[in-house]
Amino acid sequence: MSGAVVVTDRASYVLAANPGIMTLDGTNTWILREPGATRSVVVDPGPADETHLQAVLAAAGTVGLALFTHRHFDHTEALSRFAELTGAPSRSVDLEFTRGAAPLVDGETIDVDGLQLEVVTTPGHTTDSTCFRLVADGSLLSGDTILGRGTTVIAHPDGVLGPYLDSLAHIRELIEEGLVTRILPGHGPVIDQPAAVVDFYLEHRAERLDQVREAVEAGAVTPREVVERVYSDVDPILWGAAELSVAAQLDYLKG
Repeated sequence: MSGAVVVTDRASYVLAANPGIMTLDGTNTWILREPGATRSVVVDPGPADETHLQAVLAAAGTVGLALFTHRHFDHTEALSRFAELTGAPSRSVDLEFTRGAAPLVDGETIDVDGLQLEVVTTPGHTTDSTCFRLVADGSLLSGDTILGRGTTVIAHPDGVLGPYLDSLAHIRELIEEGLVTRILPGHGPVIDQPAAVVDFYLEHRAERLDQVREAVEAGAVTPREVVERVYSDVDPILWGAAELSVAAQLDYLKG
């Protein structure tokens, strides 16, 4: 796959030129193809950047299907242009990002020229967040549910903490069952020690919840007041995202 970083016999990615605080190095557009097959599956075509899309097409060849892990702009902006360039159907849990096919269903198996992907819905980062298990590789394409570096933001109200914790627990079960040995994230480097990373995510969320509880007990009322206490060691440029995350935590603690 020219122009792409090869990770396994079936998975490569092209990095979009959209680095930032929330996107890390940029969006990873994943290109999946069964060895010897003609058609590929492209996951998260990314931003509507023509240079990026042409690089994806050069690496992907004939595209049989486009998939979306979730609705955020840095993953979905190219939907219409990519469909125009490839003629391929697009599928998502959300009907808004589905073209020429049915929306994704949890637990279904997608087969494109022998490449098998299991749909694993993982709401939390967004209500439509979805992972894809590349069956033959033991790889899980995680979108923004798990990042290659740092932790993901659960931005209220679309981000919901309770379902997110359940989604992490489900991914941990897949790892324990030996069905996932590698995570291919939507941003950042590939994760070759998935159990350790998921455990860190769970521990981090539990620690933050404890800190939020303590801040509330100390008199903090609004998300901003909680952020000023709990995230004092974090660059203030990130406080806006932290407020949305705290709002999700406060909502979780209420319920």
